[in-house]
Amino acid sequence: MTKIYEKSPAFFETFERKPSQQLTTHYCPGCGHGTLNKIIADLVAELGIQDQTIYVGPVGCGVFIYYYFEGACASAAHGRASAVATGISRSNPDGIVVSYQGDGDLAAIGTSNAIHAANRGENMIVFFVNNNVYGMTGGQMAPTTLIDQKTTTSPFGRTEKNDGFPLRMAEMMAGLEAPALVARVGVNNPKNIRQAIKVIRNGLEIQRDKKGYVFIEVMSQCPTNWKKEPAEACEWIDDVVCKQYPLGTFKELPADRQPQKRPRAEVDFAAVAKLLGLTADDETGSQEMTLPQPEMRFKFAGFGGQGVLSLGLMVAQMATQRNMEVTWLPSYGPEMRGGVANSSVVIGEDPIGTPVVDVPDVLVALNRPSLDKLGPLVPKEGLIIYNSSLIDQIPADLKGKVYPLAATTLAAEAGTVKAANVVVLGFVARMTGIFELSELEDFLRETFKKPALQEVNLKAVSAGWNAAGEV
Repeated sequence: MTKIYEKSPAFFETFERKPSQQLTTHYCPGCGHGTLNKIIADLVAELGIQDQTIYVGPVGCGVFIYYYFEGACASAAHGRASAVATGISRSNPDGIVVSYQGDGDLAAIGTSNAIHAANRGENMIVFFVNNNVYGMTGGQMAPTTLIDQKTTTSPFGRTEKNDGFPLRMAEMMAGLEAPALVARVGVNNPKNIRQAIKVIRNGLEIQRDKKGYVFIEVMSQCPTNWKKEPAEACEWIDDVVCKQYPLGTFKELPADRQPQKRPRAEVDFAAVAKLLGLTADDETGSQEMTLPQPEMRFKFAGFGGQGVLSLGLMVAQMATQRNMEVTWLPSYGPEMRGGVANSSVVIGEDPIGTPVVDVPDVLVALNRPSLDKLGPLVPKEGLIIYNSSLIDQIPADLKGKVYPLAATTLAAEAGTVKAANVVVLGFVARMTGIFELSELEDFLRETFKKPALQEVNLKAVSAGWNAAGEV
């Protein structure tokens, strides 16, 4: 009988998701990632679990695994693969979730995510590829770098006094109660590869049978960043690396372990409503706003302290009260201490796909940096409203319809410059037709309980409304 060797059916025939060189991977010559990918693909196909398998790849040398595996794939932020994999596993309990992470990811920025996923015993298999460096970014020192090993950020070698000791992640994971299997394997020579295949098959079978968390640390050679020839790098794994990171199985629960199933609680919305004190009278179910288009996208921007975040929040709250689909996305941080801040609001008749507003239908710019930065993003049918009290020159490349509003001046006349955002609220409401003046006034009375604040804000919103009427 002739045995035919071919590319695993768990791989794409050609790597069409890859922008170029679609017949080869992006891995460096001699890298262990390619060998590990092939082992995983062969076993996924052999076990008949290809259609169930979902791969998660964070930032690192394995970030492009979705190029190669013909299956569902998700990318994750740096260090967050275990958290993303947890969400996928719990929302797809019949799936087989593979988290593919490097040592610069899992053992550094992602350590807490990984440890807590292991401690919960999530149904996932984690491949932790340990090549002792940050491989993707140029060979910097990682938490797993050996003592005296030289890297681009430890040119004289790692020292325990300055940098601490290398982290043994497999031993750490084995100390937890929940994991079903914890092992360390190598992919640097035929003997180690054969053992790795056995361990990985066992791990995938545990996942297939839903018997809990599996952690497999894979010692991988990195000829490029180690500055070694591939053959020399493979030998260095055995001669040096494995003295710090011995291969073997550190924990394996009995084979008769029962499947680890989590109950999926169904939300009782009636009970939630009762808990919140809501009644049927509080929700009509009908949308009570008329939009000029099915979805309106707003961007409110200015200096921190000008009230652009609360302006966006007021618009979002009023739309929510009228049963519209609404998102409010603030940008905060150092901006709130005097830099440029903004909030994005999307109001729609149908569910909203993203809260991010890259192309605003309506832009409010209360200062010049905001107008310079965001004004050119508004299309020609959009509205650009700028605070002419503070902005005396507008960019020449604006395409939208531009309207000056002396928001700060009108607010001062109403009683305080802090009400400039409320002046804008009145102006925007009338220009877009999304709210009536009486609705704005009712909202402000409900929002501001003190009579003095009510008076100032009612004057401010009327000033903005009247200014729009004069356009």
